[in-house]
Amino acid sequence: MYKVVMIYPDGTKEEDDEVFETEDQARAYGLEQCDNYVAGGEVLHMSNPGDYPLSEDDDVDFNVIEVDA
Repeated sequence: MYKVVMIYPDGTKEEDDEVFETEDQARAYGLEQCDNYVAGGEVLHMSNPGDYPLSEDDDVDFNVIEVDA
């Protein structure tokens, strides 16, 4: 069984509650979450660019970890 740990630009880590049977499923989920984070940042920037500037340094990442069932 596998889980995804999101790593945000400020260094915080968040272990997602979803559990996956394969590492490939977890990796696909992690990539989707990264895409969602970027899309959310773009939406916030469009709504109020002064409060939510776009930054190339706002890269979100993830790790896949193996967990006991």
